[in-house]
Amino acid sequence: MSGHSKWSTIKRQKGAADIKRGQVFTKLANAITIAAREGGGGDPASNFKLRLAIDQARAANMPKENIQRAIDRGIGKAGVGRLEAVTYEGYGPGKVALLVEATTDNKNRTTAEVKNVIERGGGSFATPGSVSWMFGEEGMIVVPKEGKTFEEIFEISAEAGAEDIVDSGEQVEVYTKPQTLESVKKLLVEKGINPQSAEVVKKPVTTVGLTDRETAQKIFSLLEKLEGLDDVARVWSNFDIPDELLSQIKA
Repeated sequence: MSGHSKWSTIKRQKGAADIKRGQVFTKLANAITIAAREGGGGDPASNFKLRLAIDQARAANMPKENIQRAIDRGIGKAGVGRLEAVTYEGYGPGKVALLVEATTDNKNRTTAEVKNVIERGGGSFATPGSVSWMFGEEGMIVVPKEGKTFEEIFEISAEAGAEDIVDSGEQVEVYTKPQTLESVKKLLVEKGINPQSAEVVKKPVTTVGLTDRETAQKIFSLLEKLEGLDDVARVWSNFDIPDELLSQIKA
């Protein structure tokens, strides 16, 4: 399984216990603000990206007033600094591709921080377009098994219109086209399956295999440090790691 899925699974298993709650809320609020600004306004009924961002915020128990404040900022009601979405590209140890999505009110500061973390982690900063072509945009719905077998969820998801279905342990990852994410999620709910999350992700179309523990550990450390930056929203990577090697890595 690709590192895209492995890294997502590891983060879900770790939970948010070791992440500052305030930082989580800041990242979620920034995502809502950008979605309100770039996705078509502050009404989640007509703005799909905003709907997804709000769902993620609610799943993290973000207060309703925080959500509304982030929406207001996105549509220009709040008198605060303007945020912009920025994507950075680079390579980590072992020539693993990195795609870093950030939201910032100071692009120079964020660029310097991301570049510094990548280079200190044994990687290199790359020019726009050098890495992004290695990823395709897809919808991803995470479904907890909760007593159901993978085969049962697979059958229901396939009938709902899923493009790909992956067993990742205690959860099943259901992949869709971005434009059908909402309809597939709705059909799953109608069939008695309650998704844990639903979002548009960057899935690698080519992967780099990791074969030694040292390189794998460096990659995981770099991903954690990048996601620890306040301005970084999400990090995508294209490494592929076998389960036996994954079990040797310190999360």
